[in-house]
Amino acid sequence: MILVGLMSGTSLDGISAAVARFIEPDGIVRAELLAFTHRAYSASERARLEAAMQGGTAQEFCRLNADLGDWLADAAIAAHAESGVPRADVAAVASHGQTLWHEVGHSTWQIGDASRIAERTGLRVVSDFRSRDVAAGGQGAPLVPMADALLFTHATKFRALQNLGGIGNVAVVPPANTIANGGLLSVRAFDTGPSVVVIDTIVRALRPGWSYDKDGVLAASGSAVAAVVDAALAHPYFRMEPPKSTGRELFTRAYAEQFIADCRAHGAGDADIVATAVSFTARSIADQYARFLPEPIEDVLLGGGGAQNPTLVRAITTELARVMPDAVVKRFDDVFWDSEAKEAVAFALLGYLHLTDRPGNLPSATGARGPRRLGSLTPATA
Repeated sequence: MILVGLMSGTSLDGISAAVARFIEPDGIVRAELLAFTHRAYSASERARLEAAMQGGTAQEFCRLNADLGDWLADAAIAAHAESGVPRADVAAVASHGQTLWHEVGHSTWQIGDASRIAERTGLRVVSDFRSRDVAAGGQGAPLVPMADALLFTHATKFRALQNLGGIGNVAVVPPANTIANGGLLSVRAFDTGPSVVVIDTIVRALRPGWSYDKDGVLAASGSAVAAVVDAALAHPYFRMEPPKSTGRELFTRAYAEQFIADCRAHGAGDADIVATAVSFTARSIADQYARFLPEPIEDVLLGGGGAQNPTLVRAITTELARVMPDAVVKRFDDVFWDSEAKEAVAFALLGYLHLTDRPGNLPSATGARGPRRLGSLTPATA
């Protein structure tokens, strides 16, 4: 079965679209990436999304939901064209949409009109993946660990898959044979804290016109202010036991502005401030591993947009070596495929599980009362 997966994350850099084929020749789900494209947000589109996360009118939310549906459709159409797969062979589009608000213990809200996507692509659309898990008492996040468990295990070792999107999250998966023998429910996952959301927000504030610190060059030229990182790591979130999740509702523009001010109070220049944000991400990941991952992890894969930042990757590798010296840290790209496609493939998988009437959440990761079939189905055009 072939699906198009769509993902727009907390980094607000754009929409990832992947076309993936799922097969189960021996009862184990396998995925083949057929095409991947990325539709970058314009500065005005990003500004609209960011503003909506801070507030807005009913009219603004309504219009943005519809417009984002068109942008998502654009990405799906581009990826489908890249794949060369006949439309009749595509089972559905699986769209995560864009999270505007995520309130742990109460509700979660992803926008991006599925009807617009269906109308433009002529395909069924599975969307709104997080709501059912929240209704079942879960956090609605993280959901990508289902793909980590089914598609990206190590043959013989415990593996930690660390996503470096806007928010960082880790999934700990046992060896593949454990998964195959009923170990799926032992998979654990949670959000480790910020990944690039604080870094990118700070870069955009300090360097108007920049979307991010390309290749981590600015951060590499600075020195981190350890006292600011120490203070940031004192936030109660980092002491909370998993399962847990977070997002832009905590790591806001105001948070980044205060972070900058705290660094300035220590005499930090622009490069030092960005280096401090990088150190915060790296140290927060190592802190969470030391606190909450007792598994004998020997293999760590770094994926997502942050894995393209060599300065961030070096910082994470250094910090993880302090807390788990036996683990080998690699990039997801060097083991599987372009990690930018990973989350889009993950939501394509969740769409596949929906269409084949199977659960898409892992209660051990989200805290839900039990496995649930995730998503809502919008029919294709007649």
